Amino acid sequence: MSVTAVVGANWGDEGKGKITDFLAGDSEWVVRYQGGSNAGHTIVNQWGKFALHLLPSGVFYPHVSNVIGPGVAVNLSLLLDELDALQARGVPLPKLLVSERAQVVLPVHLLLDRLEEERLGASQFGSTRSGIAPFYADKALKTGIQIADLFIRDRLQDRIGRCLDLKNPLLVHGYHQLPVDSADLLNTLQADALRIAPYVADTTALLQQAVSRGERILLEGQLGALRDPDHGIYPFTTSSSPLAGYASVGAGIPPYALRRIIAVTKAYSTCVGAGPLVTELMGAEAQTLRERGGDGGEYGATTGRSRRVGWFDAVATRYGTHIQGATEVALTNLDVLSHWQEIPLAVGYRLDGKVEMKFPNSTRLAAAEPIWETCRGWGTDISAIRDYRTLPQPAREYVERIEELLDIPMRLISVGPRREQMLVKP
Repeated sequence: MSVTAVVGANWGDEGKGKITDFLAGDSEWVVRYQGGSNAGHTIVNQWGKFALHLLPSGVFYPHVSNVIGPGVAVNLSLLLDELDALQARGVPLPKLLVSERAQVVLPVHLLLDRLEEERLGASQFGSTRSGIAPFYADKALKTGIQIADLFIRDRLQDRIGRCLDLKNPLLVHGYHQLPVDSADLLNTLQADALRIAPYVADTTALLQQAVSRGERILLEGQLGALRDPDHGIYPFTTSSSPLAGYASVGAGIPPYALRRIIAVTKAYSTCVGAGPLVTELMGAEAQTLRERGGDGGEYGATTGRSRRVGWFDAVATRYGTHIQGATEVALTNLDVLSHWQEIPLAVGYRLDGKVEMKFPNSTRLAAAEPIWETCRGWGTDISAIRDYRTLPQPAREYVERIEELLDIPMRLISVGPRREQMLVKP
């Protein structure tokens, strides 16, 4: 039995897609288990650079069965557009299975998401406006629409009515908008259903059978631990749990099957959206790190917004890896730091006049100040290195200092965006 979860240790954008793509070559299944199109996983391969929003990161391997599990928020039109975009760029049509129990992100969810952010103005949460919060609100209210509902007209019509009974009064009286026409929504969903039908399956049964056969399954999380609605920086969180503990629920496999949890973190900090970021850089220093970061700079794969950037935060990352239950850590974008002669990292916080090594709750976090430690830079390009042992000594010292601070083994280190730029630490 081999079930591995790849999850985020921080605010999202850690490079989980890169790690999942690297490991997918030795997997038979890759499963998205939560979230929706509100984040992108960037992958660079022989076909070019891709930002996947709903498709699992195993779609570039013909032998992999890619699953969108029951815990995912499925924007049907966007999913179909992603499939079309792959084929347009010469990528073979992947093996894709969509859970019949997954629920559908409706156009009205996107509308409400946008209207609420506009209403909040300067107090907004930095939503990607992908409809995620309204979608999960409907799921909790039991007014959501499952994929299986799409194929029974009377049932679909009833589910649409139940949803709009609540939404239309809010649109008209709360946001001063026109109501959504139920007949138009019915026609849109039925048209999408015809195209999605070949991919719909009882993925829970298929994955449980795969577990019983001992097949290799890779579970792909979205966003990171600090965006979890229970354990993250509330209210600057997402609406589903990005934790590995939720993976068995969102995928539909037994919790005991999950044996390996890889928490992914960057060699520095990045964040899209609002909320405290203790090590955040400003001005020219921030822009330098942003422009050199990643493949093409630190800009959101979904929104294109500039990511907020800062030095590595060991306090936040240690909390994130531990709350994920990580068995190991993957460090991405180490090559980005090659231009600095000295590299600060935050080893603690100063809060209320005291030194804190624990990550505080949201009410105290905004007042935290980082306690810095300075590491030697290596000042040379490392993107062509393929053996961890041949990294410059200061680069290895930086990696091993982070490993020591996190108190979790570090196994994978990326020195560039491509699969072959992944180092395995002995």
